Amino acid sequence: MGESRAHANSLFLNEAAAKRLSGETRLQQLHLAMQHRAARARLQVQTLTRERVLSFLRRNAFLLLTISSVIIGISLAFALRPYKMSYRQIKYFSFPGELLMRMLQMLVLPLIVSSLVTGMASLDSASSGRMGVRAVVYYMVTTVLAVFTGILMVTIIHPGKGSKTTLHREGQVEQVSAADAFMDLIRNMFPPNLVEACFKQFKTHYSTRAVTRVAPRSGNMTESGPSLSPPPENVTGILYNVSQALGSLQKVLKYEEVVPVPGSVSGVNALGLVVFSVCFGLVVGRMKQKGRILQEFFDSLNEAIMHLVGIIIW
Repeated sequence: MGESRAHANSLFLNEAAAKRLSGETRLQQLHLAMQHRAARARLQVQTLTRERVLSFLRRNAFLLLTISSVIIGISLAFALRPYKMSYRQIKYFSFPGELLMRMLQMLVLPLIVSSLVTGMASLDSASSGRMGVRAVVYYMVTTVLAVFTGILMVTIIHPGKGSKTTLHREGQVEQVSAADAFMDLIRNMFPPNLVEACFKQFKTHYSTRAVTRVAPRSGNMTESGPSLSPPPENVTGILYNVSQALGSLQKVLKYEEVVPVPGSVSGVNALGLVVFSVCFGLVVGRMKQKGRILQEFFDSLNEAIMHLVGIIIW
């Protein structure tokens, strides 16, 4: 009995010692790994040369310049705020940014058309199967959702609306009903003229027109005329005839009615161009070898536009 107890105690002590030794070895391994990493970092710092710094800056120049420009812009905004610059001075100061936005807007139209036609033409319905259909459906659904979200947010937030009474206003804001706005959205999906869709959108306007409506006769009117009492003896026959003619006249109502009329506003009809580009790309993809020339043309156009975008951003 005593030997068995001594043997169990020795086993327990051996297990505890083994656990303590394993914990110490793990700590030692972690310490050695940290020392190794620190030595490697010191070696990299010691071997840091000008060429390596320049290569790092070249690889990450776009990111570094973007971050630095954002920081400089925010700093200048806070630094120039106390000077209370006039509107003309602000316009002069924002001239470079305006040029950048104009150059990017210049490439929006060819970028949308070329990228969509290229993407849709590369989808082969025979080989892709469900994947191609899902891609088309996903793109169309996200585009429609984005448009509806924009319309909803504009309706809720009313951007630009405020108490800035001193600002100069151009024209009047016309209230458009939800039904007309939805129908305008559907109309813009199918522009009658692609060239016009590059700079004009369809928009419903409202005008007033005069409406004339004849009121029904009153209940005391008969087919032969109004029921009038016989004329007294002191009234002449002419007055009697005039009163009888006036009683037989119907009441005419005139009022103005607001009616929707077709109109347009300046701006790129991006939704119509998207629908046309998607359909055109799908047709080009189905033409197989006959549409290869068009597909290569739009591929080259898309790549050239992307290079131009990169140059403009730089």
